[in-house]
Amino acid sequence: MRVSGARRAAYDVLQAVHEKDAYSNLVLPAILDELRVSSRDAGLATEITYGALRRQCSLDAVIDACASRTDDMDSAVRNVLRVGAYQLLFMRIPAHAAVDETVSLARQAAGMGASKFVNAVMRKISAKTWEEWLAELVVGRMPVEVLALEYSYPVWVIRALTEAYKCDGESIKEILAAGNEPAPVSLVAKPGQFTREELLALPHVEPGRWSPLAATMLRPTGADEKWSTRPGDIEAVRDNRVGVQDEGSQLVALALTNVEITGPQLHWLDMCAGPGGKAAILAGKAAEVGADFTALEPIPARAHLVSNSLWNAPGEHEVITIDAREYAPGIEFDRILVDAPCTGLGALRRRPEARWRRQPSDVPALTAIQSELLAQAGALVRIGGVVGYATCSPHIAETDAIIASFLKKNANFETLDISPVLPQLKLPTGSMSLRLRPDTHQTDGMFLALLRRTS
Repeated sequence: MRVSGARRAAYDVLQAVHEKDAYSNLVLPAILDELRVSSRDAGLATEITYGALRRQCSLDAVIDACASRTDDMDSAVRNVLRVGAYQLLFMRIPAHAAVDETVSLARQAAGMGASKFVNAVMRKISAKTWEEWLAELVVGRMPVEVLALEYSYPVWVIRALTEAYKCDGESIKEILAAGNEPAPVSLVAKPGQFTREELLALPHVEPGRWSPLAATMLRPTGADEKWSTRPGDIEAVRDNRVGVQDEGSQLVALALTNVEITGPQLHWLDMCAGPGGKAAILAGKAAEVGADFTALEPIPARAHLVSNSLWNAPGEHEVITIDAREYAPGIEFDRILVDAPCTGLGALRRRPEARWRRQPSDVPALTAIQSELLAQAGALVRIGGVVGYATCSPHIAETDAIIASFLKKNANFETLDISPVLPQLKLPTGSMSLRLRPDTHQTDGMFLALLRRTS
C-alpha cells in the first residue's frame, strides 16, 4: 500500500523535531514542498503533525499501555505510532484506514519487522476510544496528573498557568483546551507599507478581532472550497508588506505606540527585535511622528529576518546585530520595547513542541536575562519616555515578579494604566498590566506592562 504524502510529511516532521531539535513550523512547509504534497493534503499533514506534537503525552500513555515493549522502541517506531494513534484517537478517520496507512508508513520508515509490531499496537489502540482510554489511564493519579494526561501538558506548566491566570483545577481546563486548538493565521498590515483597506480586500479574509491592523485568513469549510491557506501564496506577504503575526503580538506593539508622551519624539528602540513582526509596526508608527527607529537583535539569522521585515518600511530605521545589554548608543529613547526571551508558555498553540522542550530549570536563567534587559531599557529611556516590557509567557516569575523587582530598584519609574491605550479590550480602569488569555481573547497569552520614567 502506498503511503500518503500527508502522513509521510507528518512523520518526517516529528522525526526532525525529536532527532534534530527542529521547529515544526519551520520544517513542515519545506517537507510539504519536498514531498510535493497537494494543497488539500497539506491541511491533513498540518493537522496530524501539530496534533501529534501537542498530544504527545496522551498518545505515549496509550501507546505504552498497548506495546509489549517500550524500552527498546526507537524514535522512528514511536513517531510512526504517534502519527497513527493521533488519527485513531483524535480524528474522524476510519480505524481500518488509519491502521493500514500507519502499517505501510512503518514498513517504509522502519522496515518489515517494525511494521508487524506497529500493526499489533495499532489494533490494540483502535479497540477503545480516547475517552475510554483516558478513564482507564487516570486511575490512581493526582488531579494535576489527570489534567496533564487529559490535555497533554507537563505538570509544571499546568501549575504555572494556574497560578498566572488565577485559576482553579476546573477553570484552568478552558485555557488548556484553548492551547490545544489550532491557531488561526493572523495577518498584519505593516504601517506605512500596506493599509487595512488593502488587507481586507484580500480574498478569503475577515477583520481581526482586536487589532486595527489585523485580518484572519479563513479556512475552507466545504468540499467545494479549495482556496490556499498558505500565507506565502499571498503576494503582499511574499514582498513583506503584510506579515503573519498573532493579534496579541500586534496589540503589544500598538499599546506602546498609543501611550501619550509629552515633548518631541526623536528616537524609538526595539531591544529584542527578532524575527521582526513588532519591529515593523514600531518602525511604521515611528515614521508617522518623525522619529527614527532602531532594532537590536543578537542572533545574526534573526537580525536578517528583522532587516527583511523592514526592507521597505518608511522613515529612518536601522538594524544592529548586538546583545541589547551591551548597547551604548549615547542617546536616549522616547519609546522602548523589551519583548524579552521567555519560556513561551503563552504561545503553545502555535509552537506545539515547546511544551515538551522547556523545563522548570530554564526559568531562573531566563528571568536573569529579563531583569538585565529591563534594567538596560530603564537606563536608555528619557524622562517622560515609556518602556513596554512584554513576554509571550504569563508565568509569574517572568512577568509580575520582574516588574516588581524593577520598580523596587527604580523609584523614578511608574506603571501605566493599559486600559486607555487598548480601549477595544474594555479592560477595567487601573489595569496596570495586560495578560491576554488564549481562551478569552483567542490570542497568544501575551503579557505587557508599560513603565514611564518620571525623573
